[in-house]
Amino acid sequence: MKKQHYIFLFFCCSSLLWAQNGIENFLKPSDSLNHTRLKAVVISETVIGATALIGLNQLWYADYPRSDFHFINDNAEWLQMDKAGHVFSAYHLGSFGANALKWSGSSRKSQLIYGSTLGLAFLTTVEIFDGYSANWGASLGDVAANVSGTALFVSQELLWKEQRIVPKFSFHTTPYASARPNVLGSSLSEQILKDYNGQTYWLSANIHSFTKTSKIPKWLNFAIGYGAEGMITGNDELVNTVFLPESKRLRQFYLSLDVDLTKIETKSHFVKTILTIFNTIKIPAPTFEIRGCGGSKLHLIYF
Repeated sequence: MKKQHYIFLFFCCSSLLWAQNGIENFLKPSDSLNHTRLKAVVISETVIGATALIGLNQLWYADYPRSDFHFINDNAEWLQMDKAGHVFSAYHLGSFGANALKWSGSSRKSQLIYGSTLGLAFLTTVEIFDGYSANWGASLGDVAANVSGTALFVSQELLWKEQRIVPKFSFHTTPYASARPNVLGSSLSEQILKDYNGQTYWLSANIHSFTKTSKIPKWLNFAIGYGAEGMITGNDELVNTVFLPESKRLRQFYLSLDVDLTKIETKSHFVKTILTIFNTIKIPAPTFEIRGCGGSKLHLIYF
């Protein structure tokens, strides 16, 4: 399921516009509960969430028949790349919600209970939409991935009071999209959201946070990535019109270095906001790839 990528992109764009139009004092988190800011957060998230759901209903579901609520088992599809996308989206939407409440001066408890569960609540609503659509169905695998993404954020806050491990995303174009542009995307922007063959999801860990040594830069991360290719359809079914020289479905695992942009020191709250938003993206770097079918490869620069 690819809808979560549209949802996450919508929230990121909204956050970026909000930051650009703000000023330093406005972006600085409140030291104590600011009721005006809290109301602004609640109203903004409600309006943005409702607008996104209404738009999603019109763009994604309106042209397809409805059905009784039902579940499907899509856990074997797309070599679980869609599930990695759910973890990524739930985590960062939850991070956005928690940071919004932090900006309002809400307590840390409120940030974790009400803010970090923003992604889980929103994506669960989308899953309910799926459950009432004849063309899809609610997926317990998607729900588990959403819970995992939220748990990754909350558990680190409870254990370390900081985010040492951050899910990140990178993308490169592939020849598979041209084989099924209606499914995998006909333009670059569509392919970034739809072509699982070019997507890589990472867990980027901050080395300094774990070692506490001054010899390692605070911004240096070690990243483990997961990707897959050879996927023209969700499963192993064949598409008669598709002929590619290499269409064997295989998993890919990556080891690389990365940068934690939030660890770059700056006094500007505007710059901090921008760095936080772009910290969702894996920095291109030398990468060692291990292929699921056997063999390995060193990329001088991988994205």
